[in-house]
Amino acid sequence: MTNIAGRAVNPIGLGCMSLSHAYGKPPPPEEGAKLLHRALDLGYDHLDTARIYGLGRNEILIGETLKGRRREFVLASKCGIVIDGDKRRIDCAPATIHAAIEASLAALQTDHIDLYYLHRRDFTVPIEESVGALADAVKAGKIGAIGLSEMSAKTLRRAAAVHPIAAMQTEYSPWTRNPEIAVLEACRELGTTFVAFSPVGRGMLAGGVADPAQLVDGDLRRGMPRFNAENWPVNKALYDGFAVLAADAAVTPAQLALGWVLARGPHVVAIPGTASIAHLDENIARHDWRPDVALMAAVDALINQATVAGHRYSPAMDASIDTERFA
Repeated sequence: MTNIAGRAVNPIGLGCMSLSHAYGKPPPPEEGAKLLHRALDLGYDHLDTARIYGLGRNEILIGETLKGRRREFVLASKCGIVIDGDKRRIDCAPATIHAAIEASLAALQTDHIDLYYLHRRDFTVPIEESVGALADAVKAGKIGAIGLSEMSAKTLRRAAAVHPIAAMQTEYSPWTRNPEIAVLEACRELGTTFVAFSPVGRGMLAGGVADPAQLVDGDLRRGMPRFNAENWPVNKALYDGFAVLAADAAVTPAQLALGWVLARGPHVVAIPGTASIAHLDENIARHDWRPDVALMAAVDALINQATVAGHRYSPAMDASIDTERFA
């Protein structure tokens, strides 16, 4: 077990975004509800959502489906990314944060959210002011703990000087190594849980992308450089080698990716997302398995920041990220 927001949880939680948007066509609400109940029945006890997921529909789905099982899991949500028509902006002003918390509480049909994140860094508002607004919500009993998402070690330290930061959520897997520059260690030093999102490489390390050209319109990966026609052949070859390593270890590629992430330290948890009950079962089935030293080294030699082709985000999306970058 690992601790997050003051509670012991299974090190593998559930990222709920896929139930409302982002990857492929989301399932109908009744199918999403079945998956959420199945998740709790399997032992998932950390569910992660956000105001932006499905433009609020994801929080509504969780609230309506699980209001009767609220005590069974750590509930995490996020604010800070705002959609106005066809425009997207980052807004972490205190007034915006307080309004977002009220909207989240209503959608989730609860009076308390265990962990509430700033989804992205608002470079127009000092991080101290944004965290101060969340600290006020902690004092008011509306949220239990504060988290940050896709932010740097420097920003984490500034934030922690205002209020303890329970969690830092950032993309992390063998093919996205940015947290290794500074954030993983800063979290360890500060007692902050590191929450790895996209721990199976946006489906790539689970064998979930056969041909990016076949992804449906609106799938986020269609705009990500690593999935374009130039870079995909290189990255597909990396997956093929990764799948061999997984087979030799008698685990699935997704289980190898998750085990690799969790082996980075006892302060690390992973929140793979899925709209598939079969994948939900697969992801948690080996939650206590970790690769040995030799297998970790083999993965590191095969897939790393030097061997992966392409940036993880488009230039426009990358501009909103505060996480450290490799030269």
